[in-house]
Amino acid sequence: MTAAPTEQPWFVYLLLCRSGRIYTGVTPGLDHRLTAHKIGRGALFTKMDPPIRLLAAKPFPSKGAALQIERQVKGVGAAHKKRLAEIWSEQHPVDQAIQNRLALA
Repeated sequence: MTAAPTEQPWFVYLLLCRSGRIYTGVTPGLDHRLTAHKIGRGALFTKMDPPIRLLAAKPFPSKGAALQIERQVKGVGAAHKKRLAEIWSEQHPVDQAIQNRLALA
């Protein structure tokens, strides 16, 4: 008997952009997606308002769960997103090696 394949985690992430706005996104490959944002290919929002820092990234067990949370986060204001980023970064600290390697700032 073989074990059922486990789904890789999906991440909901928050980026601080140059204007001070917070971009919310979802991805199964955080490194790849952040690199895409860095070079202007991640999303139109971040192409027009480049990210300067990864505030937080929280893993979820499935794409559906991550998309549901992303939709909820996109519906709240900046103050709530900043507080959420604080909570998530305490629970799931941002890997400084990723932050430094990607050099979003």
